[in-house]
Amino acid sequence: MSKITLLAQMIQLLPAEKFKKLANELESNKHSKGIDSWTHLVTMLFCHLSNAASCRDISNGLMSIAGNINHLGCKQAPSKSSVSYINKHRDHRLFEKFFYEVIDHLGQHVGFQKRNLKRLTRQVFLMDATVIPLCAKVFDWAKFRQYKGAVKIHMVLDYQGCIPHFASITDGKVHESKMAKLVHFPSGSVVVFDRGYVDYKWLHDLDSRNIYFVTRAKDNMNYEVTKAYETDTESGFIYDDNIKLIGQKSSSNYPHTLRRVEYIDPETGQELVFLTNHKQWTAATVAELYKERWNIEVFFKHIKSHLRIKSFVGTSENAVKIQIWTSLIAIVLLKALQQMAKYKWHLSNLINALRLHLFAKIELNQFINKPFEKSSHWEPENIQLSLFT
Repeated sequence: MSKITLLAQMIQLLPAEKFKKLANELESNKHSKGIDSWTHLVTMLFCHLSNAASCRDISNGLMSIAGNINHLGCKQAPSKSSVSYINKHRDHRLFEKFFYEVIDHLGQHVGFQKRNLKRLTRQVFLMDATVIPLCAKVFDWAKFRQYKGAVKIHMVLDYQGCIPHFASITDGKVHESKMAKLVHFPSGSVVVFDRGYVDYKWLHDLDSRNIYFVTRAKDNMNYEVTKAYETDTESGFIYDDNIKLIGQKSSSNYPHTLRRVEYIDPETGQELVFLTNHKQWTAATVAELYKERWNIEVFFKHIKSHLRIKSFVGTSENAVKIQIWTSLIAIVLLKALQQMAKYKWHLSNLINALRLHLFAKIELNQFINKPFEKSSHWEPENIQLSLFT
C-alpha cells in the first residue's frame, strides 16, 4: 500500500523544478496570498481528473483530503473564491509554457511509440483544429458569429505517440491556415492535414523547405496531367498522376509538380482525391497516411469527452485559456501513463479508473500494470461490524 494517493503519485511525474523556474520568470507568485502557482496547477489538474463542475466542487474536493494536501506539494487547499480569482488574474502563459516542458520531460522518460505506420522512417505530424462553442453573451470576448462565441484549439500532433507538437488557442474566427504558417516542421518530415488548410503559396513554402505533405485536393482545382502511373484498380486506386496547376494565381503560387491520387472506397463508394509532393511512395501509402489523420480527431474527442473543456469554471479569456492549457497538460500525463502501463488500457478506461481512485493510497505502477489483480493492498480487511454494540 502506498503512503500517498494516486493523484499525488501522478503529480510527481511532472517536472516541478521547471514549473517553479517558469513561475519565477513570469513572477506569477507575486501577490499570491498563499495560493501559489503550483497549487493553482494542481487545482486545475484536479478539476480535469475529477471532472469537477465548478469552483466550489474543486475547492470542496481538495479540502476533503485534509492532511494529505501536502503530498500534492501544496500548503493549503484553495477556497472557492480563490480558485475564481487566480483563474481570472494569473497569467495563462505560465501553463502554456509548462505544457511544452511536460511534453519534453515525459517524452524523454517515457519514449512514446509510433502507431500503425511503423515502416515509415520519417517524422510524421498531424494537423487540425477544433471549435469549442461558447455563449456570446457570457463570453463576449470570444468572437465567432453574431450570436455565437467560440474558442478554437489549433493543434499539431507528433504521430509518434500522438502527443502535441504545437498548440494555440484563439477565438473562433481565426482560420486554420493562418495558424499553420506559425508552425515549424523539421526538414524531411511529413505533414498531414485536411483540405481546409490548402493554400498553394504555403504548400510551396513547405516544399522549398524539404517538408512533405499529404492532404485532400480542392474540388475546384484546375490542373493538367504531366505523367500517369499504373494503378491498382482492384484496391480502389483509379488515378495516380503527376500534375501541374494551370490557374494563373495557383500556378504562380505553386509552380512545381504535384502528385494526385484518386481513390474510391470499394465498400462505401466514397471518392477521395489526395494531393502530395512526394513522388516515390506507393498510392496505398499516400492513402494510409491521410487515414492516420483520424488520430487527431480522436485526440480532440478524448479531451472533449473526458476532460473539463466543454464547460468552464470561469468566464474571462484568461480563465478559459488556463482551463484549456491545463487540460492539455492532463491529457499528455494520461497518455504517458497509458504508454508506461503493461496492461493494454484504452485511454477512456484508464481515465475513468483513475477518476474513481484519485484519493486511494495504491501504488501507481501496480494500479496501471495489474488493475484487476486481487491484492490485500486494494481491499480492506474483511471485518463485519455489528450495528449494535
